[in-house]
Amino acid sequence: MNPNQCSFCGRKRNEVQTLISGQNGFICENCIEQAHNIIKDSVKQMGDTGFTMEELAKPKQIKEFLDEYIIGQDQAKKQLSIAVYNHYKRLLHKQDENREVEIEKSNILMVGETGTGKTLLAKTIAKQLNVPFCIVDATILTEAGYVGEDVESILSRLLMVAEYDVEKAERGIVFIDEIDKIARKSDNPSITRDVSGEGVQQGLLKLLEGSIVNVPPQGGRKHPDQKYIQVNTQNILFIAGGAFDGIKEIIERRLNKQAIGFSSEKLNKVEEDDYILSQINAIDLKSFGLIPELLGRFPIITYLDSLTKETLVRIMKEPKNSIVNQFVELFKMDNVKLSFTDSAIEKIVEATVEKGLGARGLRGTTEKVLENYMYDIDAQNEIVVEEDDINL
Repeated sequence: MNPNQCSFCGRKRNEVQTLISGQNGFICENCIEQAHNIIKDSVKQMGDTGFTMEELAKPKQIKEFLDEYIIGQDQAKKQLSIAVYNHYKRLLHKQDENREVEIEKSNILMVGETGTGKTLLAKTIAKQLNVPFCIVDATILTEAGYVGEDVESILSRLLMVAEYDVEKAERGIVFIDEIDKIARKSDNPSITRDVSGEGVQQGLLKLLEGSIVNVPPQGGRKHPDQKYIQVNTQNILFIAGGAFDGIKEIIERRLNKQAIGFSSEKLNKVEEDDYILSQINAIDLKSFGLIPELLGRFPIITYLDSLTKETLVRIMKEPKNSIVNQFVELFKMDNVKLSFTDSAIEKIVEATVEKGLGARGLRGTTEKVLENYMYDIDAQNEIVVEEDDINL
């Protein structure tokens, strides 16, 4: 290491204006400028997105990743994978200065009973992404001027995740949970002020479509003296999910499948549930209480199948972060080997099905089963949970 010359180009100290020392060498201003230009060209080639087309995970690869954590729901996983992939491609396409066609984003709406995996799908896909991602709850939102949070607070969460880098946040993904809870409460909107229903839907329109929005940095309510951050939502992908309790009856009426009395069609309704939900469209969601303007901004509508007993058993055992694996890991920290018999798992599933909580209820039921074992954690080194041990 020669302190009198640049370690990169070999220029002498008297040939350059500045020679900056590093841990194992020196660099002159010429080499710094050259390196800066190389990085600039590289970034330009990749676009502001930070990735290239070759680096993008294809829809099949995204779905394979989801398969590791989520059992079933192939249709929803497929559509979500395509939507996310197209979102990435759209970001890259916008960097092309010679583009003639403007690609619009396709926000996605997921419909499914509680505990079928809507939020889990959103959280899992966040692991696959290198764009800011946040989950917000629609139930906290109210119309501007009322107690609650303004719709702009959705973007405040995204900004926090993006560490207040506005450009980064403007290419993020937002999952709006419980979207069905802001459905219109009455068919006649003029009867009463629907501040947490239709009012919120109207407020969401400009966010979903793509516009420049004034966002309060810390979230919450807006007030005149506050400084705002301007965020352009044109490149933000919105994914919404909701249980839409009662939507099946609306679809049945449209399909003329509503059976009267105890006909065979009515008795077989449980087997038809998934078929009926697969027929969902914007007309049914409008009947449920979502305004047409909002539905028009969600061109992709997907559904999640109701979970069967067999699926719940697989959910207990198969995913990487399955309930069984989580508790095995928890007991392992106390040097206790935990295992479940197949019949014990089936009994836990049956108890959960009775509660009607879906996959979300599996953890609570398992906690109850293991309560005494966890209390006396140091009583034994190996625990095998059998069917007879479960008293729920």
